[in-house]
Amino acid sequence: MLQLPLVVTTQVDLVLVLVTLLAFWTRLRHLSYPNAVVFDEVYYGQFVSLYMKRVFFIEDSGPPLGHMILALGAYLGGFDGNFLWNRIGAEYPDGVSVWSLRLLPALCGALCVPLVYLLTLEMKFSHLSALGVALLLLLENALIVQSRFMLLESVLIFLLLLAFLSYLRFYNTPCSSWSRYGWLLLCGVSCAAAVGVKYTALFSYLLLLGVASRHTWSLIGDTAVSHLSVCLQCVCRAVCLLVVPFLLYVFWFYIHLSLLNRSGPHDQQMSPAFQASLQGGLSRITQGQPLEVAYGSQVTLRSSASQPLPCWLHSHKANFPIRYENGRGSSHQQQVTCYPFKDVNNWWIVKNPSRQELVVDSPPRPVRHGDIVQLVHGMTSRLLNSHDVAAPMSPHAQEVSGYIDFNVSMPAQNLWRVDISNRGAESDVWKTILSEVRLVHVNTSAILKLSGASLPDWGFRQLEVVAEKLFRVPSSSLSWTVEEHRYGTSQEQKEREAELHSPTCIDVDRKMSFWARFVELQWKMLTMNQEESEHKYSSAPLEWITMETNIVYWLHTSTNAQIHLIGNPVSWGVANLSLLAYQLLAAVYLLRRRRGFRDFPNGVWVRFVSLGCVCVGGWLANFLPFLLMDKTLFLYHYLPALTHLYLLSPALLEHVHTHLLSGTQRWALGVCIAAVLLSVFLSYLTFCPLTYGSPELSTNQLQLLKWRDTWDILYRRR
Repeated sequence: MLQLPLVVTTQVDLVLVLVTLLAFWTRLRHLSYPNAVVFDEVYYGQFVSLYMKRVFFIEDSGPPLGHMILALGAYLGGFDGNFLWNRIGAEYPDGVSVWSLRLLPALCGALCVPLVYLLTLEMKFSHLSALGVALLLLLENALIVQSRFMLLESVLIFLLLLAFLSYLRFYNTPCSSWSRYGWLLLCGVSCAAAVGVKYTALFSYLLLLGVASRHTWSLIGDTAVSHLSVCLQCVCRAVCLLVVPFLLYVFWFYIHLSLLNRSGPHDQQMSPAFQASLQGGLSRITQGQPLEVAYGSQVTLRSSASQPLPCWLHSHKANFPIRYENGRGSSHQQQVTCYPFKDVNNWWIVKNPSRQELVVDSPPRPVRHGDIVQLVHGMTSRLLNSHDVAAPMSPHAQEVSGYIDFNVSMPAQNLWRVDISNRGAESDVWKTILSEVRLVHVNTSAILKLSGASLPDWGFRQLEVVAEKLFRVPSSSLSWTVEEHRYGTSQEQKEREAELHSPTCIDVDRKMSFWARFVELQWKMLTMNQEESEHKYSSAPLEWITMETNIVYWLHTSTNAQIHLIGNPVSWGVANLSLLAYQLLAAVYLLRRRRGFRDFPNGVWVRFVSLGCVCVGGWLANFLPFLLMDKTLFLYHYLPALTHLYLLSPALLEHVHTHLLSGTQRWALGVCIAAVLLSVFLSYLTFCPLTYGSPELSTNQLQLLKWRDTWDILYRRR
């Protein structure tokens, strides 16, 4: 019997293997040096420690996946979170694996080099252009620095490049192969991961969706494709590029909230229901308290409008002044405020207006939506009151006070209607923590709210509470939530207090669904106003293009060894020239095509346009949003945009070399390209001491590296 040999054939791109190995060498060698906190590691390290301890936190307007990736590296290295990230330059203790903390960003930074090589090939350019792109990224000092520390830009760039590569691989694969949709699925996963690392990736995702929409529209117009095939392909594209990214984005938050299940320093910025879902903190205080608010209940009322710190409805033994500083008069009744600290004066008793008793009946009679109640201040016994008197700081609204009968023809107006805005269809009972309640003043139909103003010294700088007509009040500032709750009982009832509590206690661990927590956290992240302060190394986006600024990442405590975020000046210049050249060429080509000239075949034109979409479009998507941001910005924010320009440069040179130059001119261009690449390499070597922090340079050598007057190069005079 004749046996045929089993033959396996494979192709290895040795150039790709070589640049990949060089990328790992430049990014991973001596990764543990310096053994100290470098620049923003002091910021990200705090979140990593909270992950290790499973303590809840809110990142300022940022999604959680990037922090979870950094935390994964720390977990693999056995980091327990017990390190105080209090200053840049602090030495890591012996028990901390610095290598593992920085490993995943470094791996992503290294993999960006082979990715741009492959991406250039997918754009139908030559292996020589792909090598040029890989070398530009390989020798870019700023990308090396940003990859070698516990930072997120290298992770973001890797995911964006992977998304574009996956989509182009899908688009270039023949339609007869359904395996191409594996690449489209990878594209959707990469987009979701990129947005999960930083929200700025959303603009690149929208760019990719625009390109995919244009291709889908062309597919729909292709009459050679059957209706069934068009429908199936459109559905697959929608699922991979829309449904999968959304589900994965939600999944990142599911993991985030599942891991961070313990109370932490950011709890108070969340609703009481959210806080009660965490272990410790408010859940420890409220565990076992009655669920249903009844007549006679003793409660604390937290305002939903108090941001970023909470505050509770409060009163104390002090009256409004007879006259304010501007001469206006007041009722001179007891002050009612909102106080941002837990205090005994935050407690109120929910009273039935038709009865004098301040205790809960047996069985308790719950308060329902639409019921009329009085609120009695627990410490002073004053009833919550409002009337047609201008509030002290908000004269357009009514004053809210604790009623005192001065016998001056000012009757009490202390009835309030309970309006539960989020009541369920199955129940209209006022519930602890869960119900969002508006208190409507019966006499005037004004609604109790936090005005946002602070009272003067006579009001102890506490926050003003007013009653305001509904048509003037934004809905977000209306609600109050019962946070702490107990049943008020007489001496005879105290022995039955446990009996009153037991049937109605809250199961705090299960009362708030994941979707409710997800929506609340999303809203909090998008609306939370972080106080931005000026930083010594902050910069404006327009300064990034010409690299007018740098950032000192680390300085040795006793020597001139230091690490800076400084790019390769030659590469930076090449990128800017390429951007300008492409725009000029595109303008000329468009004008000539408008006049009927066709300078080269349609396939070349399509490739030139695709180059602009991926490279110039990617640059715009990663740069223009920062021009509109009112926040502290740094040079490293420009690195994703810069990567797209590096993709542009060699491909554009190939286009010029192939289609615009003659034989002699091509030879001259080749000589210029070789000279530029040599300059890029020499520039990389020149700034290596500031990229890796070694070898240490003398003061004179450091001064020679200050190529721009605006750069901040530090040195010690010895």
